Amino acid sequence: MHELDDEQRRDLEAAAFRRLLEHLRLRTDVQNIDLMNLAGFCRNCLSNWYGEAAAAAGVDLSKEETREIVYGMPYAEWQQKHQKEASAAKQAEFEARRPRDH
Repeated sequence: MHELDDEQRRDLEAAAFRRLLEHLRLRTDVQNIDLMNLAGFCRNCLSNWYGEAAAAAGVDLSKEETREIVYGMPYAEWQQKHQKEASAAKQAEFEARRPRDH
């Protein structure tokens, strides 16, 4: 296995994260509740994790700022353009499976 130094690892992780964001921005058909029910995280989780990392680094970013970074637009705009009402079945699945620490 190729040994990566800290800078290479950071750069590759950042590139993979940027690609994940790009993918999620293109896949507006995949709703956050679908992501939560399948994988246990969603776009909002990513924005929260981004905000936690920023805070740990001494960078003050608001929830709105981190969501815009993840969504590629203001959250309210994304909701208006792409968010659909979740079915009762999806909502029930979410309630049964959602992490309680979020």
